[in-house]
Amino acid sequence: MFFPNIDKIQYEGPNSKNPLAFKFYNPDQVVAGKTMKEHLPFAMAWWHNLCAGGTDMFGRDTADKSFGAEKGTMEHAKAKVDAGFEFMQKLGIEYFCFHDVDIVPEADDIKETNRRLDEITDYILEKMNQTGIKCLWGTANMFSNPRFMNGAGSTNSADVYCFAAAQVKKALELTVKLGGKGYVFWGGREGYETLLNTDVKFEQENIANLMKMAVAYGRSIGFTGDFYIEPKPKEPMKHQYDFDAATAIGFLRYYGLDKDFKMNIEANHATLAGHTFQHDLRISAINGMLGSIDANQGDYLLGWDTDEFPFDIYETTMCMYEVLKAGGLTGGFNFDAKNRRPSYTVEDMFHAYILGMDAFALGLLKAAKIIEDGRIDEFIAERYSSYNSGIGAKIRSGEATLEELAAYAENMGAPALPGSGRQEYLESIVNNVLFCG
Repeated sequence: MFFPNIDKIQYEGPNSKNPLAFKFYNPDQVVAGKTMKEHLPFAMAWWHNLCAGGTDMFGRDTADKSFGAEKGTMEHAKAKVDAGFEFMQKLGIEYFCFHDVDIVPEADDIKETNRRLDEITDYILEKMNQTGIKCLWGTANMFSNPRFMNGAGSTNSADVYCFAAAQVKKALELTVKLGGKGYVFWGGREGYETLLNTDVKFEQENIANLMKMAVAYGRSIGFTGDFYIEPKPKEPMKHQYDFDAATAIGFLRYYGLDKDFKMNIEANHATLAGHTFQHDLRISAINGMLGSIDANQGDYLLGWDTDEFPFDIYETTMCMYEVLKAGGLTGGFNFDAKNRRPSYTVEDMFHAYILGMDAFALGLLKAAKIIEDGRIDEFIAERYSSYNSGIGAKIRSGEATLEELAAYAENMGAPALPGSGRQEYLESIVNNVLFCG
């Protein structure tokens, strides 16, 4: 055992002071017709939880993620599997997500890397069969290695492009092997620094072609899940092609990929784009492309991707409001989040996931109450009620002409002001539900 001093984390209720207990996440509690664990299919992020040791640009690791083995070896890869499954079992987490080079050390020869991937996924599959834990999604890391300095699909090198295709092919095979529900394209370097050396149209066409090849191959080997794009506006590239949900959806539709792809929305990426988390969720949902969620948050005082564990209940409430309104996710809630650098102990790993799971559970409870309360829905329905009859109904049905509307306006004279938006009143309803409900 890697965590012998930590028992299975139990639900003890809001009044518990036990740091190793859930206060709000009660997996079997029924909320809005489903259990919490059905609403909240949580997933462990292999890369942050089992790999990241707290290194930043100013200092080396503070946390020991060796798990008793020498890093860079297959023994270490297997130790991470053992530690990860023990961790998930003790928290009641039913899914995990991975990049290819999270689960094995990358070799100089891709054939050797693939051999290692086959070996470790055989071992992971044994653990999955023993525990019932499942794979939410897989992906290929096409941003860390120096070969991807100019991107993968967007690279100026045909050789690098072929290498990226080989990684995608293998990662898709592993995702199918492990029964993954989705496959993610995170364009970590799909963008540019300056237009002086960049052919944007050329690069976007190449990215789309790589995605089309991935879809064709994935379907040919039995992958029936969703492909995802995970939007991000900047960092590491100054201008990234998947800036936000709207940009990514437009790209997918332009290149005919929208039938196979959905969005994997990350809270921290949405805020870096100058949006709220709720905004990118809503844009994805109304376009029928809300698939999965990277559950984290950023720091509004810092202009980079801090990947903090979520604790802001306003944020998680409005997230779950969007998810409930959309009818749920096809994917799940992956904690693409990492402990703060000074939080380096084993206990801190558990504290972080308890925090995140409780934050989303409380958000679910409060979002369900906002919807049940009904005042916001009633207000929105009333706000647009002028479109329910008369000229408004003709506009909505598409029967009106520009000439007809112009004539209507001339006969009407000056229109009255639209009804008040009552933003402050609506915000008070949210506060009322959050703190008095």
